[in-house]
Parts: sequence; C-alpha cells; structure tokens
Amino acid sequence: MAEKATTPPILQGPTAKEKKYDRQLRLWAASGQAALENAKVLFLNSNSGVVGVETLKNLILPGVGSFTIVDETKVSELDLGVNFFLEESSLGRWRAEETCKFLQELNPEVKINALRESIDAFADDPNRLEQYSLVLLIGPTRNARVLERICQHADKSSIPLFYIHCQGFFSQFSLQLPAQFPIVDTHPDPASTQDLRLLNPWPELLELLEKKTGNLGSLSDHDHGHVPYVLILLHFLNVWKASHDGQAPANYSEKKQFKALVESGARTNNSEGGEENFDEAAAAVLKSLNTPSISSGLREVFESDDCQNLKSTSANFWVIANGIQKFHTSHNGILPLPGALPDMKAQSSDYIQLQNIYKAKARSDLAAVTQTIRSSEQEVGRKSSIEQAEIEAFCKGAQFVKLIHGRPIRVAKCSAEIDWSDRAKALSQEIQDPDSLLPIYFAFLALDRYQDDIDRIQKLRKPTDDQQFNDIMAGRVVSGAVPPLPTFAESAHFSTPAVDPEHDPKPWPRFDIPEARETFDNVVKELDRADWGELHNIAALTGGMVAQEVIKVITKQYVPVNNTCVLDGIASKTAVFKI
Repeated sequence: MAEKATTPPILQGPTAKEKKYDRQLRLWAASGQAALENAKVLFLNSNSGVVGVETLKNLILPGVGSFTIVDETKVSELDLGVNFFLEESSLGRWRAEETCKFLQELNPEVKINALRESIDAFADDPNRLEQYSLVLLIGPTRNARVLERICQHADKSSIPLFYIHCQGFFSQFSLQLPAQFPIVDTHPDPASTQDLRLLNPWPELLELLEKKTGNLGSLSDHDHGHVPYVLILLHFLNVWKASHDGQAPANYSEKKQFKALVESGARTNNSEGGEENFDEAAAAVLKSLNTPSISSGLREVFESDDCQNLKSTSANFWVIANGIQKFHTSHNGILPLPGALPDMKAQSSDYIQLQNIYKAKARSDLAAVTQTIRSSEQEVGRKSSIEQAEIEAFCKGAQFVKLIHGRPIRVAKCSAEIDWSDRAKALSQEIQDPDSLLPIYFAFLALDRYQDDIDRIQKLRKPTDDQQFNDIMAGRVVSGAVPPLPTFAESAHFSTPAVDPEHDPKPWPRFDIPEARETFDNVVKELDRADWGELHNIAALTGGMVAQEVIKVITKQYVPVNNTCVLDGIASKTAVFKI
C-alpha cells in the first residue's frame, strides 16, 4: 500500500510591516527599527522652522515612534510660501497643529502631538525634556539664555540635542551628545571585518586542514581547484614556517615572497590557465596575515576608568567591554572571533564545513566572554543580567567600537565671548584655508548673538519698573541707555578680533587672510539679505542630512557627525568640524 502523501508546510512570507520597511531594515536591521519606533522626538521651533519640518518628514516615513512640535506661532502668508505641509486654509490657525495634521498623512502609525506654547517654558523646566529621546531645536533662538538652558537640561539628562540653522543659501547644524556615547554597530567596510585567525588557528581548523590538504599534490584537478583559499593559506604557511624557523611572514617583503609561494602552487595546465581559489588566496595574503591588534577606539574603551572599575550602576556597554578586555588579556591579545566567513571558490560541502568550524569557534569565544560577564555582574551586585544578544553583538563588532565624547554647543551671547578652549588653535588654523566653510559657521554664531542683542535692546525699550517708566515719560533717559536696534551686518563682526590662540585664555579663531575675511563678509551679506527667510530646497536638503544623523543617534548604528556640519548651497559643498 502506497504511503499517504504529506502536505508540505506553508512558507511564511514577510509581514506587512516587513514589506513596508523592507529597504531600511536592510540598513539597520530589526534592532535599529525597534529603537526608531520607541523614540520620542521633541521639535522646538523658534523660527519658520521649515528645516525642522523637513527633518520630521524624513523621520516619519521610516517610522519614528512619536514626536511633539512646540510652536506658539500662527500661520502667516510667509509660511504658506515655504512650508509644504500647510495650505491656504491653514492661514491664521496655529502652525503646530496645522503642520501635524498634514505630516500625519505620511505615516498614520506615528504618534504626533502639537503644543501651542513658547520654548521658554521648556528652557525654564528641566523635567519637561526627560520624557523625550532626542531634541531638535531650530535657531536662532530668541535669546542666548533659552539656548543655554535647554543645552544644560539636555546634557544633564543625557538627551541628544540638535541645534539647526537654515537661512538663505546656507545652513548648519550642531550635535550635542552625552559625555560618553558608545556605538557598537558602526557598520565598517565588510572587507575590513574578516578575522580569519590564520596566525592563531585552533584544533578543529587544523584538523580540517590536514584532511583537505594533507595530500594536496595528489588531488584531482577539480578537487585541487576547489580547496577553500583559507586552507590554501594555512597549508603554505606551514610550508613557509618549515624554512623560516617556525615564523610567519612578518613584513611587506616577506609577504610578497609568501604570495609568490602561494601562486606557484596553482596548476596552470588547464583550460583556464590557472585556478581561481589560488588567485583568491594570493589576493588575501596582505590583509589576512597580520599580527592581532586592536583599534585605537577599542583601546580607548579598554583603558577607560569605566571599563577598568565596574560598579553596580555601570552601563551594559562597560560591563561587556570589561568582559571582552579580560578575554583579550587572557588570550594573548586576541579578540573573540566574529565567526563570519567571506565567500570563496569551494565545493558547497567544504564551504559549509569550514563555515561551521568558524561559527562553533565564535560561539565558544562568546560563551567564555559571557561567563566572565556573569561573574562580574555577581561581583558588583547588578540587579539584572545583560541579554545574550547584546553581548553577542558586542563580540562581533568589538574591533570597530567607537566611543564619541559629546561636546557642548557653543552659545553666542551679546555680553560675553565664547571660550573655545581646546579647539581655538585648530579652528584658527582651519580658517586660514581660503576654501574653508568655517566662516559660515561663525556667521551663524553672529546671527545668534545679533538675535540675543535685539532681545536685550527690546527689553530695555520696555519699562521694567515705575522709576524707569517715569524717567522715560519725563524724557530723562540718558542718551545711549536705550540704544537703537542695529542691523545684522553692523553687528556681525563680533567674532573676528585677531588674537593669539597660544596666549589668550579665551581666544577666538583668527581671520588673518583676506580670503577668509571676504568669505565671512559675503556670508553675512547673504544671511542679512535673506532676512530670516528659508529657501525650501536648502531646508529640504538640510532636513534630509539632519534626519540621517538623527537615525544614527537613535539606533546607535553607524557613526554620527562630531559635531558640526555646514552646508554652502551656493557652492554645493558641505564640511564637518569638531567645534
């Protein structure tokens, strides 16, 4: 009697969410998408805010969790000309609410809120920022106090803050990150992440080597041409060591000789005139036969006091870093094996077998690190254990970990100079380049100071007490006590005194060459001509750039700018500066 046929299981296709976000999932995976969907973004608008709206657009489409717009302004005719998320019926209504209504149409899954209030309320109440994951603040702010207080609150709560300017053909944004902002998944070039561990093979790999290359010369042409190049390199390393006192190729000259040795082992009496697997082996010599070392970024992490001295309150990052540092020390300078194997010419069965050996070694190293971490957790009295997936991700990307030290945003006040501290000399040297975009950044600082100056003068024009009111009414105000409002161009030269950065305790970058001076003056004229207005194309481009950096910060993947980016829309150039 024939056996009854069984119905094969139904294949599970992608979910609706996976289809919707397919391309971005390939960039930052499910973990990054989850971080994005849990994020709460605060948008503080102190100008027309088109650049901020364009930023939000680029965050709503990939599915940011929620955002809140804080704006006390009503829609004007000017707004209708530059903000694509308003229409004629919006005129005279609250701008925050109208903007939210049209942004919501982009992605109904995103939670959108609007608050009709001044950003001063957020500057005065530090607790209001704590519920948010990230803050977008549009400049220029009404006065320096608002910017300074918000920066301080964000820094105290370790909330990333973007301060964005966009006016005329120019824009810039500065990023204030927490004092320590570690990134494990930096997405390095795949070609640089291959750790084949050829100079430190383990027993299982050597056993496979003997099995596949013990009689290399007697293999058939087909089998000889399909030996994985990893095993070819290991085989000829043994040949080399036999005539070099057991030492592997140590310098460029020796590696060139070793490469020639590998190439000499290829069979050329075939239709191809060579073998692809031997070509792969020769090409991998220089990048695969290197003494184990760690990157400068990882060394900085290992040497940090937070890594060396764990506490019960230590962040997961430092606990895992401590475990990997101990593994590195106990294994003669070797990091946990990532386990990834590059593609290569080989028979499927051989490749799978080799791949399994690498994966098994990676799991073994991971288990050793995990055991160390569990012991450390008990020693310091941590209340919760770190998830295995987080430890595994760190082990795979340990070599390329990046620890960014957040820098404060520079606040320009009408009554005080900026202290450039450690950046004064570098910025002074940078400004000497006639093609530098740094003058654009200084021009926006001038705009901040000018706005602060206007706010101060306007307050002087308003009676603040009975005596001042009586003096004004009696005409007894001393000449100059209430100065006239200056133009931006008249007040923009605050940032240009020629001082010596080697000796001045609060030095400003210098404008010592005519080209830099001329560039600064031209930017000031353009900003003055724009008269606080935004061009939509520049705002849209800047919004896309900011949104990209926001996603990096939220997902803690890739490496965000550190810490200021400038756009010259006239020359179509961008530049990043550490300010």
